[in-house]
Amino acid sequence: MLKSCKNSDVCKDFFNSERCQSGPDSPYWKEAQLIDTRNDTELADISKIANSTSQKTKETIVVDAMSSSVTLEEELIAAKKLYMQSKSAVVEMFNQARMGRAIAVEQADELVDNIRGSIARHPSAFISLVRLKGADEYTYMHSVAVCALMIAVAHQLDFSAELIHQAGLAGLLHDVGKMAIPGAILNKPGKLTEEEFDVIRQHPQMGARMLRALVPVCEMVVDVCLHHHEKIDGSGYPDRLAGEQISLFSRMAAICDVYDAVTSDRPYNEAWGPAIAIQKMSEWKRHFDSSVFQAFVKSVGIYPVGSIVRLSSGDIGVVVEQSPNSLLTPKVKIFYSPASNTYITPTLIDIGESAQSEKIIERVLAQQYGFKNTETLWHGSPAQTK
Repeated sequence: MLKSCKNSDVCKDFFNSERCQSGPDSPYWKEAQLIDTRNDTELADISKIANSTSQKTKETIVVDAMSSSVTLEEELIAAKKLYMQSKSAVVEMFNQARMGRAIAVEQADELVDNIRGSIARHPSAFISLVRLKGADEYTYMHSVAVCALMIAVAHQLDFSAELIHQAGLAGLLHDVGKMAIPGAILNKPGKLTEEEFDVIRQHPQMGARMLRALVPVCEMVVDVCLHHHEKIDGSGYPDRLAGEQISLFSRMAAICDVYDAVTSDRPYNEAWGPAIAIQKMSEWKRHFDSSVFQAFVKSVGIYPVGSIVRLSSGDIGVVVEQSPNSLLTPKVKIFYSPASNTYITPTLIDIGESAQSEKIIERVLAQQYGFKNTETLWHGSPAQTK
């Protein structure tokens, strides 16, 4: 596999190519289009995606391409070990950057390869697990999460193995510039002042300078570090780029970065559930490239693992696994009955089974019912099968 080479011809050629710089009108996008453009309006209500027969046909093909080779339970065992390895590796790499020392690129490459391997075995396991990071881990594990999400989206867009690796590396290093931000600002538990936020806004330029000086990476990785806060309408920073001025990798990173941020507990912000995050982000049409966002949704699911949902029976459950055939019919573990206002014995149902009458009606905020630690229901608690 192509590693982190600053002079990589593959990386350079792609970065300068029409596919990297183009928007959804490009023929490259038409090949990778995941949802008909006539259904773009349905992003405001993402649950309507794939309602038509032609949509379902496309969806089946895309999801099958990412089908799991192991079960979620099996991959979670390996993912938990990788989580701890990732944390120690990123802490070491970022501390090197903070001290102005060269980052061990071999260590970064190995970590990206390991994360890519986990996602190839089961697309949901590592991505779902890393979302559970504690607020005190956010600075470091956010980069690991964005790495994993970038890999998943790159898979969805049918990138080559070399470019999938570079996408992961870009995600891993996108926030390295935060190591140059004073800790008192970076880790402040309360709301930042405007002056403090001005300092935070400097991290993309700082990171790009650090990468060029300390790490032999391709320009595409540097570009993600510099431009992952740009918005499709030109209101982002630092360069206020708009539309196709933003590279494809940076458009991908903008979505991955925000998704992990809003679904993570941080000192000053409580996490959204993953399905709520997808719904909210679908409404921010001025922020994201709609075609890339569609690819992202296909990667993580309309109801990502860990989503709290209400079923047609009125009972509430947590999504524990995606269906290999449809993003609208995941496996759900029912655990709460609003009718009796009680927790019930966890029961696993497969919404996609033809004999199953239950349907997902809506997304539910855990805070509505005071649910705590619902993640234990999908990565460690047994359930009866219904």
